[in-house]
Amino acid sequence: MTDPLEHLTRNNHLTRFFIGGVWREAKGSSLGTVVNPATEEGICQFSLGNGEDVNTAVNAARKAFAAWSRTSSEYRAGLLDRLSALIEERSELFAQCLSLEMGAAIEYARSAQVPLAVAHVKTAREVLANLSFVRQRGSTAITYEAIGVCALITPWNWPLYQITAKVAPALAAGCTVILKPSELSPLSALLFAEVVEEAGFPAGVFNLVNGDGPGVGARLAAHPDIDMISITGSTRAGIAVAQAAAPTVKRVAQELGGKSPNVILPDADLDRAVAPGVAAAFRNLGQSCSAPTRMIVPRALLPEIETLAARASDEIVVGNPLSEKSSHGAIANRAQFDRIQTMIDVGIAEGAKLLVGGPGRPEGLTSGLYVRPTIFSEVRTDMRIAQEEIFGPVLCIIPYETLEEAVAIANDTVYGLGAHVQGKDMNVVKDVASRIRSGQVHLNYPAWDPHAPFGGFKQSGNGREYGLEGVLEYLEVKSILGYFQ
Repeated sequence: MTDPLEHLTRNNHLTRFFIGGVWREAKGSSLGTVVNPATEEGICQFSLGNGEDVNTAVNAARKAFAAWSRTSSEYRAGLLDRLSALIEERSELFAQCLSLEMGAAIEYARSAQVPLAVAHVKTAREVLANLSFVRQRGSTAITYEAIGVCALITPWNWPLYQITAKVAPALAAGCTVILKPSELSPLSALLFAEVVEEAGFPAGVFNLVNGDGPGVGARLAAHPDIDMISITGSTRAGIAVAQAAAPTVKRVAQELGGKSPNVILPDADLDRAVAPGVAAAFRNLGQSCSAPTRMIVPRALLPEIETLAARASDEIVVGNPLSEKSSHGAIANRAQFDRIQTMIDVGIAEGAKLLVGGPGRPEGLTSGLYVRPTIFSEVRTDMRIAQEEIFGPVLCIIPYETLEEAVAIANDTVYGLGAHVQGKDMNVVKDVASRIRSGQVHLNYPAWDPHAPFGGFKQSGNGREYGLEGVLEYLEVKSILGYFQ
């Protein structure tokens, strides 16, 4: 069966949470509605948790922690192997779910959203296999121990991908977890809980509570029996979580907003630099915190770059997410659709040059949350569209005169999550990369590396995900003096 809604309805999981190894009816009576962004119609209702559900999940995770944290690396690795295999076996079910609940084009869900999520599980397993939890420093042992019970809050834009990016390293480290996915994309999380159950993880190691920010997220952040909270979301949401967590002095990891630069150097091969830059900016319809939505280009090359960017946008086919002809589907929710429309209007009002796109839906689409991929040129760095995270397919082309100005523009943001640099002289490329205040920099569009740590400078957050650093985030350091005699 590849119909996720029918599958979850048949299993009676829409009104249940996975807590303590069993599916439990929600204690809260509130319901959320999943809206198909392609039609703007509600397709199902699901339970929203409350404080009692949170307490039950935390208690289950706390009860399981002592035994789970002392299991062998080999045992945990075996369960992670089983988990990745089960996601792969159900990849089409997950892809259909992602297309349905957040509008991802089905081919993109199949080629990126699901396989990259699997890669996070496999990466955590690889790190675990090579990680020494006890290291010698003279007669002292430096030990790495699971931090404890972790609350994981994930967003709606990469639902499965962000779940595995947090759950897999936390479990590899020996932590127990409570997952709160976005209430705008809860179905993929329910499917994930099913594969965790089938993989055979001990009761209480993984727990799922659906809910909104006030009902579940805030309670998790403030809960005294939670040792760490990790959130991926807006900077506003990250601040709220950190404030709620402060009185209990728990560890807080935040992967938040971004306004990532893509610096095109004067010697770059424009045929290889511009079109991939447009594609990267519009990946997942721009609903990616690290999307390089500021293309910073030499002013002398602006006309040629405008031509190449416009040509690249012509290759984008926005349409029904379930159609294999669509390269891009619908915006994930109405609030984000409205935000994108507002910011396109802002760009026009600010006097930016509208190169392609603009407000409204693409031609031929009269309903659904579809937007026109939009490129502005001759953007100034003080414009709102150059400073604020739009989180949609809106690219700003910003010209520069000197390399110093290019670096200054790249850093002229409150964010510092991702960045790109394009050029032939690698000495210059590397030098520019070293001067950009960002947690991750891509040089000449390299292949994605799931072992490369990911996280932000400045208001893009703190902490790191992916690879070794992603697992270390869930570990405490203990020194035992006199251990080695």
